[in-house]
Amino acid sequence: MNLTVKVLMDVEEERATQDVKWGIQRHDMGTWLAILAEEFGEVAQAMQGQLGLTSMKETDADDLYTELIHTAAVAIAIAEQVKEESENE
Repeated sequence: MNLTVKVLMDVEEERATQDVKWGIQRHDMGTWLAILAEEFGEVAQAMQGQLGLTSMKETDADDLYTELIHTAAVAIAIAEQVKEESENE
């Protein structure tokens, strides 16, 4: 199995985990932006950690791969909503 497939499987698993934890989410784009920005911020913090830089705040964002998967899964959740809304028009 190639790496792309493995990564996409991890993203799919995270999407399922999000749905179990939060239910099917539907938000306005401002709320989605805040959620996505928070996830991206954790990616940035994890990258800083790998560069040996310290963050200004305490964080559990120490696993870059996991944070990237979370961010991708949120982006997909947004895309799902956009697709659903466009198909319902």
